[in-house]
Amino acid sequence: METLNLSIDGKEVKAKQGSTVLAAALDNEIYIPSLCFHPHLSATGGCRLCVVEIEGYKDYVPSCTISATDSMVVRTSTPQLLQLRREALNPILSQHPCACLMCWRQKKCGPDDICLRNVAVTDRCVTCPRNYNCELQQVVCHVNKNDVKIEYSYRNLPIDDSNPFFARDLNRCILCGRCSRVCNEIRGIGAVNVYNWGGDSLNGPFGSKPIFDTNCISCGACVSSCPVGALYFKDSPKAETETKTTCTYCGVGCGLVLGTRENKVINVYPDKESEVNKGYLCVKGHFAIKEMVHHPDRLTVPLINCGGQFSPVNLDEALNIVASRLRNYRSDEVAVISSSKCTNEDNYVAQKFARVVLGTNNVDNCARL
Repeated sequence: METLNLSIDGKEVKAKQGSTVLAAALDNEIYIPSLCFHPHLSATGGCRLCVVEIEGYKDYVPSCTISATDSMVVRTSTPQLLQLRREALNPILSQHPCACLMCWRQKKCGPDDICLRNVAVTDRCVTCPRNYNCELQQVVCHVNKNDVKIEYSYRNLPIDDSNPFFARDLNRCILCGRCSRVCNEIRGIGAVNVYNWGGDSLNGPFGSKPIFDTNCISCGACVSSCPVGALYFKDSPKAETETKTTCTYCGVGCGLVLGTRENKVINVYPDKESEVNKGYLCVKGHFAIKEMVHHPDRLTVPLINCGGQFSPVNLDEALNIVASRLRNYRSDEVAVISSSKCTNEDNYVAQKFARVVLGTNNVDNCARL
């Protein structure tokens, strides 16, 4: 693939052919604020926060929609751009709880601190499920809007908690459209869209229906793509340790990040760096892993049938018993049944063991998908 050479803020960088200016900057660790942009979704340029100056262009342009070209000269942080971004943030913050976002004590506040802004508890940063993991916080900090007076108008919209796994609070929605685009472009479901065009625009199911009453498949992709706290998982406590692994619900091999505390899985997230699922999961991988892993009926040790009663044994003892009994059978009398919940690599090893070691071609799988 051809490599482009361009200059961003005086720094010579390389970009892949076909990259946008925003992608080229992010790939080279140059931050350009944005809220509607997502690397897996179509670019809209709707938030106008990623505007840049490009030599040869008469006007400011959104960097998420402009393709990078060889020898392009880009400026991302001039005083004029900073002012444009401040102005673009005003309508967003006017309908999003923002007093705490612009407070100079924001990084020092704890859940039990008294809010010097004297705002409602529900409007405080520390009560938001995305606190410290909010893209709007990052943008506000970048453009330095601390202590800027903005008239915030609370929309008083009801919270939709009809879905068993996640909730939707449109009082925090910034109309970036990422939830509707991921539902339409990635999932192909179309459960949420922008409706009530104009000043009363909302993101969600048509007719303000509860999300549970739509064709939503509860995959959680909309929650993972939301840049603020408008969509959030209901049961997602903070983990002590995070571990990357592979989902065992099927053979696709989706990447997971397991959050654990005291050796117990307490939350599950898609691995954004996985080339298999690219930051998305199905409803089972996203929400059922915790229950499956810690279910009281789950087998955690081998069981041997002794006179009609299953007794637990260690793995070495179980393998010795199986090996000794297999000696009583011819190769064509033995079959190996594998699992569709294993990875493809594990299933390959199982069939190799059957054909080469046991000498049987009687290999089957438990799935009939």
